Amino acid sequence: MNYALITGASKGIGRAIAEQLAKRHINVLLVARSVDLLKELAQQLRDNYKIDAKYLAIDLSLTTASHNISNWISENNLPINILVNNAGYGLSGAFTKYTFQQHSDMMQVNMTVPVHLTHLLLPILQKQPASYILNIASSAAYQAVPGLSVYAATKSFVLSFSRGLKYELRNTNVSVTVVCPGATDTDFPNRADVTTEKAKKLAAKFNMQPKEVAEQAVNAMFAKKSEVVTGFVNKLNLFLAWLLPKKILEKAAADIYGL
Repeated sequence: MNYALITGASKGIGRAIAEQLAKRHINVLLVARSVDLLKELAQQLRDNYKIDAKYLAIDLSLTTASHNISNWISENNLPINILVNNAGYGLSGAFTKYTFQQHSDMMQVNMTVPVHLTHLLLPILQKQPASYILNIASSAAYQAVPGLSVYAATKSFVLSFSRGLKYELRNTNVSVTVVCPGATDTDFPNRADVTTEKAKKLAAKFNMQPKEVAEQAVNAMFAKKSEVVTGFVNKLNLFLAWLLPKKILEKAAADIYGL
């Protein structure tokens, strides 16, 4: 009886991915900070889809988080064949608006945890007939974004890491997929402290729903696709990011975030 481990599973895209997997009768291991939200979701998935759902409430910004998750899996003998590195958040505004510790905590969650969990759990994944790693990056990964400078850089890291790992594991039983959503109707703007009306209005105008993003992500994972940008608008923006001079794109982003 295998499991899918999903980080950041209590809200947004992570919660929607958990639901998509449960619909496919896949047992889930839910990881996030909020014990109440995790408990509620686990029970809902058990009731609705008759699967096993376990959860672990943990702060992923702690340097011990990945080891604690790995130990939890080992101690409870929970074989996994799917790892979803979804947890992540942003900090919007000028770089100097935040302390180094705040930037460091975000880098820990967005970059270090996915790499560390992958390193710790890959031996377990390699024991299964077929296993999958699904990394959630962002459409921000394809360009520098003034006003989200560190966040965009962390997602570029996730994208590059996923591409490289995909190639390294090409002749193994482990498939790697990276999905890059754009604006999605989640708590991201509040967590990122987005304050400019222009940014809020643009997000609201082009928001995709978490369910739609999750469905595309899970389908891409099982199809063993390397890289997916969700939504037509985000694909168009990616083309423009390739086509237009970087200074124009960076000035546009800075204007959106009031810089």
